[in-house]
Amino acid sequence: MIMVVVKERAREKVKEIKVWHNIGEKRVIFMGEISINIGDLTVGFIYESLNELEVLNKTFSPRYACNRPEMMTVSITTNYGVPFQDCNVAFRKEGNKVYFKRADYLIESTLDYTSATIHVHDELALKHALMNLYSSYIVYHNWGLLIHSSCAIQNDKAHIFAGHSGAGKSTAARLSQPRELLSDEATIVKITEIEITVFDSPFRSELQSTGYQQPCPLAGIQILHQAEKNSLEKMRKPDALLSLMDKVFYWSHDPAETQRIMGLLRILVEKVPVYELYFRKDPTFWELIS
Repeated sequence: MIMVVVKERAREKVKEIKVWHNIGEKRVIFMGEISINIGDLTVGFIYESLNELEVLNKTFSPRYACNRPEMMTVSITTNYGVPFQDCNVAFRKEGNKVYFKRADYLIESTLDYTSATIHVHDELALKHALMNLYSSYIVYHNWGLLIHSSCAIQNDKAHIFAGHSGAGKSTAARLSQPRELLSDEATIVKITEIEITVFDSPFRSELQSTGYQQPCPLAGIQILHQAEKNSLEKMRKPDALLSLMDKVFYWSHDPAETQRIMGLLRILVEKVPVYELYFRKDPTFWELIS
């Protein structure tokens, strides 16, 4: 005989489904569901262990969704693969599904990314797999881009700091404090013909989000270069577009979706000025921006 107990925690919008054998009430299965806001999209997660719930709580709290329809459903399973080895992700399409495979994670998704299963090795694999899936979703639906950058708020406007690995994105974020940060690694940018908006990103590397920052209009993008002297140079729009192409978190596999990225970037550079920022490792570079 098996006993099933369903308990809902309204404050966190978590539904736990606990299953025990009736002999000593030994738990053999733990499952649960949770709805979480990322940007202005609601994602429903189905997890099978307390460890997965703890990781979701740490990454996304307090972004629990209240009475909003889920745009994407993600099931999470663990004990897959090996620890992180490199960033190489293999893509394949079979029938009505797409697959992204790395040594430490596997994503199985519908073609429109509205329903997916993620198999992960550990917490780092889950974070990277979710970034992969979320970026694929927002590009496919022409919603926006996930950009490799940090972002800080000044006078209710967002300012992005992008660059190649080691250019100083996390450094710029730390030097921007006590300004509120919307990201320190991956910036969520919603792009429309009317406005460009940055949302608080849960995909962090060092500086954790409070989860309470409000979305802000994007005032400018800075392409970072470390230097001995601060200077700011506005870029031509074609050069800005080319410079931003490799800053987008995306695992290219479909020419049509690559065209969507290009279209979104064209809107972005038309609406928002892009600069090359040469900066010293101190907060004085903000004098050039503000």
